[in-house]
Amino acid sequence: MISLTYEEICRGCNGHIISKGASTSAYGVSTDTRTIQKGMLFVPLMGENFDGHTFIEEAKIKGATGAIIEKNRSLNLSVLDSMYLIEVEDTLEALSRLSKFYRNMFNIPFVGVTGSTGKTSTKDMISAVLSSHFSVLKNIGNFNNHIGLPLTLFNLEKHNQVAVLEMGMSAFGEISMLAEIVRPKIGVITNIGMSHIEHLGSKENIMKAKMEIAEHMTEDNYLIINGDDEYLKKLKGQKTPYTKIFYGIGQDNDLYPSSISENEDGGYSISITINDREATFNIKQYGLHNVYNGLVAIWIGNYFGLSPDKIQQAFDFYSPSKMRMEILELHNFKVINDTYNASPDSMKAAIDVLKHIKGKRKIAVLGNMLEMGAFSEEGHRLVGSYLVKAGVDGLIAVGDEARWIAMEVNYINSSINTIIVDDNKQACIKLNEMLENDDVILIKGSRGMQMEEIVNFLQERS
Repeated sequence: MISLTYEEICRGCNGHIISKGASTSAYGVSTDTRTIQKGMLFVPLMGENFDGHTFIEEAKIKGATGAIIEKNRSLNLSVLDSMYLIEVEDTLEALSRLSKFYRNMFNIPFVGVTGSTGKTSTKDMISAVLSSHFSVLKNIGNFNNHIGLPLTLFNLEKHNQVAVLEMGMSAFGEISMLAEIVRPKIGVITNIGMSHIEHLGSKENIMKAKMEIAEHMTEDNYLIINGDDEYLKKLKGQKTPYTKIFYGIGQDNDLYPSSISENEDGGYSISITINDREATFNIKQYGLHNVYNGLVAIWIGNYFGLSPDKIQQAFDFYSPSKMRMEILELHNFKVINDTYNASPDSMKAAIDVLKHIKGKRKIAVLGNMLEMGAFSEEGHRLVGSYLVKAGVDGLIAVGDEARWIAMEVNYINSSINTIIVDDNKQACIKLNEMLENDDVILIKGSRGMQMEEIVNFLQERS
């Protein structure tokens, strides 16, 4: 982060200084005392079960030079006398305001990526392509919400030339707020699925929430849209102040492969017309969804002036983030570690990968898909039906909601070896009993299920 004076911070967050400290500037921002470093600004947030203001003294001890605090907090100011203290109505709102103030210091293009699934892999692939020529900032881990994205922006430095930012949400208004802060030159919507349907009620509402990314766009902006998605394709032909670019496999899109073939290693070779010339790209990752990710990265790479050869070089070196479709070659079997999160759509994409990887037997270890609300049974049964169509040999369903996956599998094809367990520990025991040489195992579930525990068990076992 470029240093900000506390006078600038005060203006940026619309607060007022109630106490001046020894240091006049901050060199970073943190909301967590576990990440505080010397010279940082501490922003205490409020949660259902905690009040970040109780950690201000700890932040000072760890080197924080100032803090933003909410009004009417009973703090021992004598203990904090060497810190700058800026008072605001709401610290979360102040964090957003300050991140917008900081973002406005950078006259560089921003790319915003949203969608129900595929946000992280699309963001990572775009970043990989652009990083072949530019200094790129991107979100790390799950820093994609109303707290994580502002904190990511504070990592911008003078050398950064582009920012590629994933935008997550669970309710109306959240993407709008993030888009107002970031103001992306280019927006991307990967798809409309059932993630967060518990809060939004329908796919139509999910689409409305995702479309908030375009609320602040003008004629200078681009929105890159999955034109094969059954909901997003309805945007074709609609007039907008910004330019829409549709991508997909279908030839009714603006960007589509004229040919596509699966390689021996499980990846894909695609041919695309760019700038009136045909170019061929090899995407080494398993799964057709990575072709979609690649199409977005190719368009954006071309927009920024990168040659097809340069884009291909980036694809050659690209690897996905941890716990996102990681292919692990263990001692005598393969594991697909896709444990970061799960929804019906991402489950289907992972099952497609399981289907295509060569192996003796295909076993799925699937946990609950959370935040599905009234749609939970329907969503889990859809996954069960898809498993049967994919021809899996075995299923371990982990959790009370995942049992619907198993029930659907048994209903359609009772010959498939299906086991229901309560937790990851039981899943490890059953999987250990079931495993044979040359098996391929898919492990996937919602973040709250912590399915990586099963991956860790298999790694230790091998």
